[in-house]
Amino acid sequence: MKLNFTKMHGAGNDFIVIDAISQQIDFTPAQWQRLADRRFGIGADQILVVEKARLPGCDFRYRIYNNDGGEVEQCGNGARAFVKFVSEKGLSAKSSISVETMAGVIAPRLELDGSITVDMGAPVLEPALVPFTADGLDGVQQGDDTIWPLDLALPGQDATVLVSVVSMGNPHAVQVVGDVDAENLEASGPLIEHHPRFPRRVNAGYMQVIDRHHVKLRVYERGAGETLACGTGACAAAVAGILRGLLDSPVHISARGGELSIAWQGPGQPVLMTGPAVTVFEGQIEV
Repeated sequence: MKLNFTKMHGAGNDFIVIDAISQQIDFTPAQWQRLADRRFGIGADQILVVEKARLPGCDFRYRIYNNDGGEVEQCGNGARAFVKFVSEKGLSAKSSISVETMAGVIAPRLELDGSITVDMGAPVLEPALVPFTADGLDGVQQGDDTIWPLDLALPGQDATVLVSVVSMGNPHAVQVVGDVDAENLEASGPLIEHHPRFPRRVNAGYMQVIDRHHVKLRVYERGAGETLACGTGACAAAVAGILRGLLDSPVHISARGGELSIAWQGPGQPVLMTGPAVTVFEGQIEV
């Protein structure tokens, strides 16, 4: 079959976006993986699928596949691309839509300046619900957060890193580092992603605090490797920094692919993420 697609990115985190309302889509994980392959397919960090809503009151259903072919719960940068896509394609005339995801309902909104704000909902901070297995561990209290030690068998050494565990619909382990550019994510990222204390694997965030409203961030994403930006990772980093007493809302996030702004007023309150979404090109591929 011939598949119509749109290539988009949010701060360098790139996507294949597919309208599954006008096209019949029923792919295997291997087919999703091939589409996302940068040599044999189109190439992307994630594939975003636009479907008809199943829940009452929602405008669309949003499904996300990482470039390893696995389906995941949430993608914040993708949510911004999602609302821009449905607007540009004439699938919705609304500036704000309600979108059903595997992790719950989110609300992306087109702003007058062309940026996009997404209400990502309240973060989940209970370790067991992230999910994170804290049994037998002694956490360290820092501000209003508990920091958890993770033992890593790095090449040539054993190391322990201290992480905040946060779910933004998907699990994150956020550590504070002195120089984010000096971190070897290729070595430590997979060890954190697959750490046995995270039963569904985890996104590994590396945050360098610049000042109380600004951080630099890199994220090794579950099922995708390091990406140029991670929207849910930016939300998790801001939440972790605010809870630790290191940051104040709003937090400016500098990722390698661009800039995001995160606002959060504290536990139980929604995280608001604002940033860009860019359409790169349209195409058609035989699958």
